[in-house]
Amino acid sequence: MSRIGRKVIQVPEKVKVAFSDGFLKVSGPKGELTQNVREGIEFEIKEKEILVKRKSDTKKLRAFHGLYRSLLNNMIIGVNAGFTRKLELNGVGYRAQASGNTINLQVGFSHPVKFELPKGVTCEITDSTNIVLSGFDKQLVGQTAAEIRKVRPPEPYKKKGIKYAEETIRTKAGKSAK
Repeated sequence: MSRIGRKVIQVPEKVKVAFSDGFLKVSGPKGELTQNVREGIEFEIKEKEILVKRKSDTKKLRAFHGLYRSLLNNMIIGVNAGFTRKLELNGVGYRAQASGNTINLQVGFSHPVKFELPKGVTCEITDSTNIVLSGFDKQLVGQTAAEIRKVRPPEPYKKKGIKYAEETIRTKAGKSAK
């Protein structure tokens, strides 16, 4: 096997990684994640590092090699430190309230929108216009943030809606009188 097909990932002390029967299992202080792994990708687990290998040098396996290395790295970061995603509500009267596992959004509709958080994602609302989602599964946190944003996406004329904190909305010019 060539050196090209190898990538090393460092593992913190609190995280345990196991690979057997095509499944990768990562557990740590925040939780436990599993990932199904395609045939042709192997993991050599040592004490403090993991070596990601591929059996051949085909284009497809090279792509999956990078994908699984990235997925493993995100799993290790997630169970050790976790991930957060921040949303902002922009608009007059737009606000959010958290009650248990539900977020009540008042975003300009005639009724409040109730959003159920999936298991593994927690929500913190600061000053009723900022939502901070956190969890140990990067994909789940990102998907939840996208679904909340989809309730009222930001519009380009008045910049009203729900947007990511780091997102910038480019304003369009309205109609002009002739």
